[in-house]
Amino acid sequence: MNIILLGPPGAGKGTQAHRLVDHHGMRQLSTGDMLRAAVKAGTPVGKQAKAIMDAGELVSDDIVSALIDDELASMSADTGAIFDGYPRTRAQAEQLDTLLAKHGRKLDRVIELQVDEEALVDRITGRFTCAACGEGYHDRHKPPQTEGVCDKCGSTEFKRRPDDNEETVRHRMEVYRSETAPILPYYEEQGLVARVDGMGSIEEVSSSIDALLEG
Repeated sequence: MNIILLGPPGAGKGTQAHRLVDHHGMRQLSTGDMLRAAVKAGTPVGKQAKAIMDAGELVSDDIVSALIDDELASMSADTGAIFDGYPRTRAQAEQLDTLLAKHGRKLDRVIELQVDEEALVDRITGRFTCAACGEGYHDRHKPPQTEGVCDKCGSTEFKRRPDDNEETVRHRMEVYRSETAPILPYYEEQGLVARVDGMGSIEEVSSSIDALLEG
């Protein structure tokens, strides 16, 4: 199956994509990762993209499409694709349809992980990790058993991501809404959009996604 996974930062999109890769043998096509890999490998598209980025300009839709074209060409027909971070505009969505058809594929589902903004702010601003072993914690939902001491390794040093603050989280939500708004109606017209409650546990969200893929 070929799917687009949508959801604001912190909705668990990355976690679910990795799970689909591990459990279903799908391939995650993240345009950012593909761009970095192409530049590093020095492919023709990578060289073209590097010149544009070095000039401080944005990479065009044509280059992103060429990256996806290359990636789809390298995949076996029975490997499903998860599109992450693409498409962002209606023009890109139409371009993706053309690319999929070229490789004998079609888009099966557009899955949006829906989240409650207030709960997401609480989820993200409260999270922190052990500086030594990376174990994850949360101020309210998962504090260390002994305050200030990591349950896993006993370290007393913890860290928070500098961008895990309320202002940044709300801005990310705003950007997500403005960026995905143009493509949702396009896919809704085709009956491809399904929404999953992203506020459940990882297992609950995974089960909902599996049910959609199997249905």
